Amino acid sequence: MQRSQMIAGMNNIQILATLGPSSLEKETISRMAGAGVSLFRINLSHTRIEDLEDVIQFIQSCTDVPVCLDSEGAQIRTQQLIDDAISLDVGGQVRVHFDTVEGDQQNLSLYPSGIAVELEPDDLIDIDFHGVQLRVVAKKETYCKCNVEISGKLGMNKAVVVNRSIPLPAMTEKDKHAVQIGRRLGIQNFALSFASSGENVDLFRSHTGENVQVIAKIESIKGIKNLIEIADQAEAILIDRGDLSREVLIEQIPFLQRRIVSSVKSRQKPIYVATNLLESMVEWHQPNRAEVNDVVSTLEMGATGLVLAAETAIGNHPVESVEVIRRLIKHYERWTPNTSFEELLKTD
Repeated sequence: MQRSQMIAGMNNIQILATLGPSSLEKETISRMAGAGVSLFRINLSHTRIEDLEDVIQFIQSCTDVPVCLDSEGAQIRTQQLIDDAISLDVGGQVRVHFDTVEGDQQNLSLYPSGIAVELEPDDLIDIDFHGVQLRVVAKKETYCKCNVEISGKLGMNKAVVVNRSIPLPAMTEKDKHAVQIGRRLGIQNFALSFASSGENVDLFRSHTGENVQVIAKIESIKGIKNLIEIADQAEAILIDRGDLSREVLIEQIPFLQRRIVSSVKSRQKPIYVATNLLESMVEWHQPNRAEVNDVVSTLEMGATGLVLAAETAIGNHPVESVEVIRRLIKHYERWTPNTSFEELLKTD
C-alpha cells in the first residue's frame, strides 16, 4: 500500500532522517526506511538546484516514505573557495567582497550574493560555529576590510553569524525554484528554515500551496520570541539546536528546548528536535552515554519527532543511527516509573 505523502501527526514518535553523500544509495535508503524513518529530508543548503529533481526522483524510486524539502531560508553562508578549506590566523586581514569572488586567505564572499553590503565597521562575523571570527574595520566601495580576531579553518557553504540583525529574505530565489520542483513532483512536506514570524510562514505557504505540511524551524532569537504566532501558522515546529546555539548561550539550549516543546505541545502541534542527537555516530558505530540520555530526555519532554542530520547525511553509520533511535523510542514507550528491573533489562 502506498504510504501517505504527508507525515503523520502527533500519535506516534517520528524519525526524520537527512539524506546526503553517505546515504543517497538505494540499499541504504531502503534499509533506513525499514528501520523506521517516517520522513526523508533534503537539505537545500547542501543540494544544488541543478541536481534537485534527480535527487527527489531517485529517493521516490527507492521508497514510499515521504520526502521533505528543507529550505535555505534567512541565513548567510560562505561562498566558493579556491581550496576546500582555508586557514586564517589572528592578526591577518581579509576582504569580504560585495560581489562573488573565489575565496582565498585574503578574499571572501558571502551568500546570498550582495549581503556583505549590509556590514558596517565594528561588526563581528562568526563563521562555522565560532570556528573563525572576523571584525569589520573599514567599509570600502566594493568590500569590507576585516581583521582576523579568532583563527581557524573555514570551508565552503559554512554558516555565518553577524552580532547584530542583518535583513534577510525569508526565502531565497533557490528556495522558490526548489518549491516549484517539489510541488511538480508531488512533495507535500516543506520545512521553512529560520522562521522568525507568522508572516514568514504565510509567505512560504504562498509558494508551497495550501494542502501541504509546513514545518517551521526555530533556530533564532526572533523565532523564539514569535514562537506562538509561528506555531499557529505552521503544521509543525522543529527546534534546530545547532543554529540556535549560534545566537544563544549553549547552556541555555536545554531550558529553551523544554519551554519550546511545552509551548508547542500545548497548542496540539507536532514538535521535532534536531542536531547532535547521535553526533558520535558520524564516526563511531555506537553513541555515547550522554547522547542516549539526551535523546530519552527529549522524548520525556514531549517531543513528537527526532531528526537525524549529519549522522545520516555524512556519517559512517546512517542505518545504524536510525536503528539506535528506533530502539530508544521502543524502550521509552514501554517505560513507566513502576517498570521492574526485569522488564527494563529485556532485549527483545
